[in-house]
Amino acid sequence: MNASPSDPVFETSLKGLELIHRGKVRDVYALDAKRMLIVTSDRLSAFDVVLPDPIPDKGRVLTEISNFWFARTRHIVQNHLTGLPVADFVSDPVERAMLEHRAIVVRRLRALPVEAVVRGYVIGSGWKEYQATGGICGIALPKGLRQADRLPEPIFTPATKAAVGEHDENVSFEAIAGTIGADLAAKVRSTALAIYAFAAEHARAHGIIIADTKFEFGVDDAGELVLIDEVLTPDSSRFWPADRYAPGQSPPSFDKQYVRDYLETLTWNKKAPGPKLPAEVIGKTAANYREALARLTA
Repeated sequence: MNASPSDPVFETSLKGLELIHRGKVRDVYALDAKRMLIVTSDRLSAFDVVLPDPIPDKGRVLTEISNFWFARTRHIVQNHLTGLPVADFVSDPVERAMLEHRAIVVRRLRALPVEAVVRGYVIGSGWKEYQATGGICGIALPKGLRQADRLPEPIFTPATKAAVGEHDENVSFEAIAGTIGADLAAKVRSTALAIYAFAAEHARAHGIIIADTKFEFGVDDAGELVLIDEVLTPDSSRFWPADRYAPGQSPPSFDKQYVRDYLETLTWNKKAPGPKLPAEVIGKTAANYREALARLTA
């Protein structure tokens, strides 16, 4: 584990590089026609709103967890990492120090407009949909499931990819097939399920249940599927401590659910600007992220 305490990074502005996208968490810079620099900040979003307070070291933790999984899932699907050092493209020593363990050089690919969501347990928006319809994203599920129950087998429940400040929308597999084509949609589904199965087994052996997760994919010039963005982090996944899991209730988690739970106690319309976070919520959230990294990579 390389992440260590550092000054929080809320937003970056790198000299000599073109900022081409600022997302909820990541700042993306153009390097050349074939490569980009992705910087993972310490910003935190909840209910699709970027909150004003950074979570110290969150970006470094997310980057190290993603890199851990990218390295271990290459037998399933290729990924966007180039392996090139950031120092080859950033010369300023202050910027290089700030980017250490939180920036990666990646290939420029055509991103697919799909959130490839895999659920192994019925929780969150899936739990609400199951209560209302008896299924999730058009997939019928057994009757009598409790909140946080493990599903008979993981299911693929895709969503549309929303812009910053907007909400992803759960859709059917058929809707995704209509958008990107049936063959590519089937490849995304089978690949996402394979990555989840592999990762869930590893995580369970290290005391973490991956309840659900979302992947993002792109395609290269040859039309081959590529895993991009982040993978199996506390931002893109719901991580539960295995020793505290009990169906019938929402388990504690290593992800930002702790922040969501706090925000639910406030009188806030869940629209920007988001409320400031107390120091104890920031500290506890940072500790949760670091513990997830420590457990997974032990």
